[in-house]
Amino acid sequence: MTDASQTVYEALGADVGIRKAVDDFYARVVADPQLQPFFADVDMTSLRRHQVDMLVAATGGPRQYDGRDMATAHAGRGITAEAFGRVVGHLVATLESLGVDGETVGHVVETLAPLESSIVTA
Repeated sequence: MTDASQTVYEALGADVGIRKAVDDFYARVVADPQLQPFFADVDMTSLRRHQVDMLVAATGGPRQYDGRDMATAHAGRGITAEAFGRVVGHLVATLESLGVDGETVGHVVETLAPLESSIVTA
């Protein structure tokens, strides 16, 4: 992060930056042939909205996430560790392409890494 007093939320560009990142991220994810099947029957508008809310809350922004917990949201999808890794890779590539500094990218990945055990079921 460029400023020690800056939150990860602020470093990501607040709501506007996070929305842009989420849109770019999902464009990458659904274009990935290995990940497309996981999103075939998903309401992407709703998913994007929930993802923005979750990232705003998780990065120190002014919003509470009130969506389903990760285990419930991903139950029955058969998500593998490989698929989870590919998704994280797309997130990192998205953030880097938007000019987010390496330290902030690392914080985002560290924040999301513990979720793997709730998301991976196969």
